[in-house]
Amino acid sequence: MKKMLILCATALAMTACEESYKIQGSSSVSALDGSKLYLKEIQDQEFISIDSCEVVHGKFKFAGLLDTTKVVSLFLDDRQLVLPVVLESGDISIRLDNGSCKVTGTKMNDVLYDFIDKHNQLNNRLTELDHRYSQMLLDAIDEETINAELSKEAAQIAAEEDSLVTHFIIDNFDNVLGPWAFMQLTGYLEYPVLTPQIEDIMSKATDKFKNNPYVSKYYAKANEIQAKMQGMDDDPVPSAELPDSTIKKMLDGE
Repeated sequence: MKKMLILCATALAMTACEESYKIQGSSSVSALDGSKLYLKEIQDQEFISIDSCEVVHGKFKFAGLLDTTKVVSLFLDDRQLVLPVVLESGDISIRLDNGSCKVTGTKMNDVLYDFIDKHNQLNNRLTELDHRYSQMLLDAIDEETINAELSKEAAQIAAEEDSLVTHFIIDNFDNVLGPWAFMQLTGYLEYPVLTPQIEDIMSKATDKFKNNPYVSKYYAKANEIQAKMQGMDDDPVPSAELPDSTIKKMLDGE
């Protein structure tokens, strides 16, 4: 009996030490009613569902125990809503509206969405350049003049974006946001490559950031590919034009 009481007390103590998350969500999109929402995290390069709920009268909620802070993605049925959520201890709020989605309520979600807002502002400025290009053509401005002016502004926006992303990663080297942003930065690349921006980030990286599984694997593979490409300098085929089969072998370590 005494042994059982000790076991029960131990179990209760372990449960008390575990953190929990609570997410309260709302949406003004009536079409979402009755839909299923999922929180999914990447495991072995696949999205795995860790929680789900149904939207009822524009409301939804998630709750559960949390073994570690992580960045997850919100899915609607089988479609990703491109909505990252930092799953951390505390009361998290999600708002889904037509054309806008936001997560607030906890420190790291506030940091993340401040970054996302700033990034969206840069994207809006790029979009505005397209509108200005069309308007300048209608105003009969010489196309060469238009290109010279707008390309300079586009380059400035690109530089601001690089700076925003780089500083965000550096400021969050030792929490989940740094590796998440690094994954977003590199995810669109056809294969791991060392751009000047990535080399700058890695030159300043902390050991914790370098040892993140995704960052570590990406950086090692990028260095390996770069070394192999440099060894092909005498090859008549430029590195940038290597056939897909050659790149695949590099990625597979062959």
